[in-house]
Amino acid sequence: MQRVREQIGAEQISLQPWQRRGITVAVLDTGMAEHPDLEGRQIAFFDFVRGQGRETDSYDDNGHGTHVCGILCGSGRMSGGRYRGIAPDTRLVVCKVLDHRGDGCVENMLQGLLFVEKYYKKYDIRAVNVSVGIGQLKDQKKVSALAETVQRLWELGLVVICAAGNKGPGENTISAIGTAERVIMVGCHDGSYRRGDPGSCSLYSGRGQTGGRVRKPDLVAPGTDIMSCNAFFQKKRQPEYYIMKSGTSMATPIVTGCAALLLQKEPYLSNNQVRDRLIYSAKDLGAPWNQQGWGMVNVKRMF
Repeated sequence: MQRVREQIGAEQISLQPWQRRGITVAVLDTGMAEHPDLEGRQIAFFDFVRGQGRETDSYDDNGHGTHVCGILCGSGRMSGGRYRGIAPDTRLVVCKVLDHRGDGCVENMLQGLLFVEKYYKKYDIRAVNVSVGIGQLKDQKKVSALAETVQRLWELGLVVICAAGNKGPGENTISAIGTAERVIMVGCHDGSYRRGDPGSCSLYSGRGQTGGRVRKPDLVAPGTDIMSCNAFFQKKRQPEYYIMKSGTSMATPIVTGCAALLLQKEPYLSNNQVRDRLIYSAKDLGAPWNQQGWGMVNVKRMF
C-alpha cells in the first residue's frame, strides 16, 4: 500500500485537525473480519447471505471484503503504517452479499443496494464501494434491476464506485453493475509498475466498448500485488496480518478512498462534483479509452 499511496500522490496529502472526521462508506462484499487495522472503523454490519439482511456480528469467511476494507481505510497499525489504507478516518457500513467462495446471486446484491437506498440517511452514507465484478448476465431483467438501483443511489447524491471486473482484455467485458453514465467504474492499471509482466492486472481488467456513447471504465488505479488486511491472520505473527491480492476489486477501494478523502476535506461537495474532480485530475497513461478511461486516479492533483 505504501507503493500505491506514493503512486497516486496520497503520501503528500495532509488534513487539518478540524478535518479529521471521515465520511461513511457502504461496502458490499464478503463481509469484514475483526482485524487490528480495522478496529473502530465499522459502525454496522448486515448479512444478506445467511442473515436475511439482519444486523449481525461482523465476519468474513472468504477474506476478500476484509482486504478491500483495509485498502480503503485500514490504519496500518500492525505494519507501523506501511500498509495503511487510503482514507484511514473513514467509517464503514458493511453489507455481506457474497458467500465463503466469493460468489453471490443477483438477489443478494440487489437487496444490499436496496438497503443502502433505504437507510443511507440513517447511517450518513456518502459513498458506496462495490468491488464485485458481475459479468454480462443473460437475464436482462436482473441486469436492468441492478443498473437502475445503482443509478437511483447516484441520483440520491451518493458517490457509487464499482469494479470493472477481471474478464478482459476483450472489448465490452466490463461488469454489468456499473454501466450507468455517472456511476464511477474502475479498471486496473499499474502504470510503470510490472510493465509487460504477464501477471499485471491491466492485462485482464474489464474493458468497455470502443467508441460507445457511454465510455467505460471511468478511471483506473493500481491493482497488482496489493498488500492489505488478512481476515485469517494468527495473532502475534506479524507477517500474517496482511496478504497480497490483485484485481479490479483492489483498484476500486483506492478510488473510493480518494473520494472519501476529498469529501472529508470538502464535505459540501456533491457526488457529481466529486466525480468531476476525480476524472479531471486523472493522469493520462496513453492507453486506449476503453482500457484506462480518463486515466490513473491522482489524489494530489485532485486536492
